[in-house]
Amino acid sequence: MSRKNGGIIGPANTPVGGLITGLAGGVWRMNDVANFVGNSQWPKAPENIDNSLRFNSGSSDYLNRTPGSTSDTKTWTWSGWLKFARTGVNVWLFGAYSSASLNTKIYIDINNNINVHTENSTVYRVQTDAVLRDFSAWYHIVVAFDTTQGTEANRIKIYINGTQQSLTEEASGYPTQNWDGIVNNSSYAHNVGYEPEGSVYFDGYMAEVVFIDGQALDPTSFGEFNTATGIWKPKKIGQIANAGTNSFYLDFKDSSNVGNDASGLSNNFTVNNLTSIDQSTDTCVVNYATYNSLDDYYQVDTLSNANLTMTGGGQYAPRTGSMGLNSGKWYWEIQVNNWESSDGTSIGISSKTATAANYEFVNDSGATVGYGYFSNGVVYGNNTSQATGYSTASGTHIIGVALNLTDNKIAWSYDGTWQGSTDPGSGNTNMISITDPASLTSGTYFPAFSQKDNSRVLNVNFGSPSFSISSGNSDANGFGNFEYAVPSGYYALNTSNLNTYG
Repeated sequence: MSRKNGGIIGPANTPVGGLITGLAGGVWRMNDVANFVGNSQWPKAPENIDNSLRFNSGSSDYLNRTPGSTSDTKTWTWSGWLKFARTGVNVWLFGAYSSASLNTKIYIDINNNINVHTENSTVYRVQTDAVLRDFSAWYHIVVAFDTTQGTEANRIKIYINGTQQSLTEEASGYPTQNWDGIVNNSSYAHNVGYEPEGSVYFDGYMAEVVFIDGQALDPTSFGEFNTATGIWKPKKIGQIANAGTNSFYLDFKDSSNVGNDASGLSNNFTVNNLTSIDQSTDTCVVNYATYNSLDDYYQVDTLSNANLTMTGGGQYAPRTGSMGLNSGKWYWEIQVNNWESSDGTSIGISSKTATAANYEFVNDSGATVGYGYFSNGVVYGNNTSQATGYSTASGTHIIGVALNLTDNKIAWSYDGTWQGSTDPGSGNTNMISITDPASLTSGTYFPAFSQKDNSRVLNVNFGSPSFSISSGNSDANGFGNFEYAVPSGYYALNTSNLNTYG
């Protein structure tokens, strides 16, 4: 047991700091606990962020609210955790909009820099020199806006993962002193995830979105560095005290109203095209795998639903998952909208990404690299047929993958029925053995998917699905929401499980 629950401890947990010395020999006494808490020496339980909100640009998802009254238009702070999935367009995170020449906004530009832009005929804009390159990672963004400052560089500050960023001035640079933007102005709608000017919508996840009216805060109000790992992590927010009237906190925990303001100030947002299915457990604390949006050599498919839906294809080159695996036992599911023997769909694993022309994951005559359940009912792997007679009936089906990298085995299910007389939860009987060509010795495998038919849709579920689940099954750690039971000893593919089993 650990200190945080006051239970029995052993020598490895000997307390330090001068209050008690020597080896522990029993249980914590309550006065010892009080002393350690009082001296800030009692370990804090890790913060748990339950939910995020998944935005799909193709569905025009966004939140909006018009303040009931005008408050401080010179000073405010916006904080949010995000995992974004789209590049090549300006992606609006938060702001207020009246017209192309009257707006205040925070957005990610086409080069993946974060920008703060405020405009009323004159354009004031600064952007980070740093760029956001990792579409599988969560970032914490804080913008402190305060035009009352005498020093112009203090009027806009942008922080990424707890660190203040160097900024480049664009257009007219920093706003003039005491400039009034239109955030907190009751005449204008405020949007999360939507840029009206170009009708551009955010694609990705947001979590722990906080707005503080009337104060310019640094990131320590919202997060802190883990002293052991140096990783920036969120603080639990809860209700907001001593903040301006337009402050809000979106924790996305109410599935019936994902625009609910949890700050206690009732500054709720109107929900547009977002439903309970968009409430996700993929968060800045437990990060789930998605499709890898950077792994598409031929650029022939389209990703949506925050990189959980792949539409089209036209090549046998794979779209891989965003997390590689070299140990442990893992389970995921894929909903295929029309599984047909002739459609050229393959689902499995690959030890190589599509970084070169003519690379094929699995085709109708075998596999170049990887192991895949092909839609013709054959499992191909290591350039040969590994198994035949798997299900091929047309229609929408869910394919499950059980990957055992403890024993180098793999198996597939079809609508919950394990194929080839396998049963991964009860042992490795009849599971396919994994042996890749000797030229590939990395030992790392990626979930892999390909489809030759341009009309197919593959919705991947690594544990936080973008589609409705009728039953609901999790792994032994309580992670994941799957249609079918997770085999005993197998786990959903997220960072928490990877830290333990990967």
